[in-house]
Amino acid sequence: MTRSVLFDTETTGLEPDAGHRVIEIAALELIRDLPTGRSFHVLLDPCRDIPEEATRIHGFTSAHLVGKPRFAEVAEALIEFLGDGQLIAHNAPFDFAFVDLEFALLGLPRLDANRMVDTLALAKARFPGLPNSLDALCRRFAIDLSDRTAHNALLDCKLLAEVYVELTGGRQRGLALAVDELPRLPIINYDLVARRVPRPIVPTAAELASHQAFVSRLKGALWTGA
Repeated sequence: MTRSVLFDTETTGLEPDAGHRVIEIAALELIRDLPTGRSFHVLLDPCRDIPEEATRIHGFTSAHLVGKPRFAEVAEALIEFLGDGQLIAHNAPFDFAFVDLEFALLGLPRLDANRMVDTLALAKARFPGLPNSLDALCRRFAIDLSDRTAHNALLDCKLLAEVYVELTGGRQRGLALAVDELPRLPIINYDLVARRVPRPIVPTAAELASHQAFVSRLKGALWTGA
């Protein structure tokens, strides 16, 4: 079993070094690069204001986050969900930087950069010179975007999971099934088969004559001895 986690964050701004914080984090569990249905999702109190320009991107204001947990309260559950496999994100250095900031504030180790899989880098390598935002990739792969009216970490994860499958080989990646996942074949009762009465098919005289007339028109037909 190959387990990885695809994740996304929403933040109060673009620069962690400028004091911006995570306000939403979502993650999906993947087995063999396909979603299992297990997810992690939480809204967070960033302990600071949310600039208007950030709200225009993700739609969250400070009022939306009143009473939400702080990062410290969910860090242990997040670390457990992330596990030790690959961590996949679109523009992954951005999300890694913000999660690393939150971990650093709590005295926790940074994410291992060797676990990073950046789908933006994968898309640029496959489609050089073309737009490779999540929206652009969804349109390129005919993935439904109708629910994406604003940036939302959980929805973005679900869309990115579909994009990731396409970027890494398309739906064929789902064909690797374990033995116990193979469909069960019907059981054949060979005793009943043996007791069946043969029903030979005997052609009529007219059918034989028609066949002989057809064969006679063939040159060098082996079964006529010609």
